[in-house]
Amino acid sequence: MKANLKYILSWLAVMVLGFALIDVLILGGVIDTFIENMLVTIGINIILATGLNLIIGFSGQFSLGHAGFMAIGAYATAIITQYWSTELGFIISLFVGMALAAIIAAIIGTATFIRLKGDYLAIATLGAAEIIRNVINNLKITGGSSGMFNIPQLCSWPTVYVLVCITTVVLLNFIRSRDGRAIKAVREDEIAASAMGINTTKWKLAAFVLGGVTAAIAGSLHASYLQTIAPSDFGIMESISILVIVVLGGVGSMTGTFLAATVLGVLDTVLQNFGSLRMVIYAIALILIMIFKPSGLLGNWEFSFKNLFARFTKKKEARS
Repeated sequence: MKANLKYILSWLAVMVLGFALIDVLILGGVIDTFIENMLVTIGINIILATGLNLIIGFSGQFSLGHAGFMAIGAYATAIITQYWSTELGFIISLFVGMALAAIIAAIIGTATFIRLKGDYLAIATLGAAEIIRNVINNLKITGGSSGMFNIPQLCSWPTVYVLVCITTVVLLNFIRSRDGRAIKAVREDEIAASAMGINTTKWKLAAFVLGGVTAAIAGSLHASYLQTIAPSDFGIMESISILVIVVLGGVGSMTGTFLAATVLGVLDTVLQNFGSLRMVIYAIALILIMIFKPSGLLGNWEFSFKNLFARFTKKKEARS
């Protein structure tokens, strides 16, 4: 119990220090509006990619429908805050988006996971995301293809930072729980897991729903911060961009996802000055990284205070 408390306090200290550091740098003028926008984008991408990594890296299901769930959260926030432009309205819109994403993810997952796997599942989830996008594109309440403008900005970098911390803690605790071990067992060998009495469809569906909910959270933050959204923002390229972060960081590594989202966010910002060459340089950088590090930047490695303390203790014992 004391050991677990030590690890919990260590992570809490990291989160508090990170928040304080960013706040001090903003007050000191080191972080301007441009860099703050970059940090917010990185935070939103982290939430998106960690949720997708749960689906792909830990449950072993290939999904290309993440942008659809992001759109649900974005439009839920945009519509509700247009009529209720307060912090309470934003919080309610956040939960409404999460609930809608969970329901739709459960429906899609129930219809697909029983019969489909691998590439077929990816195509099915991609189709589901396109259905969501086209429904939004044809509704009057969503502004149709023109999208929605002048959305109240009720989200700031502290909001994004806190939600990155909360979603990460929830996902990691889920992965390391008994339920998470069941999901990883399904990933390793679905037939063997089924033979051991694990309800494979149930746990694949649980991972898919939780991943969809995190995508809705990111969508809500995206809409509230940028104040403008359109159906074209949530197409297949958005799903692929999230997938790139997961693969680049390392499938099955949450630490890798954080690193990849940060590296790509900084790289994209730095390359803004290169104009039309930006995407070419960005693509070349991705190709080189995948050639020399095909398993991703960190593979399936995870940072752990438990391992860090264990190494420190061993070194201390060796010296004595």
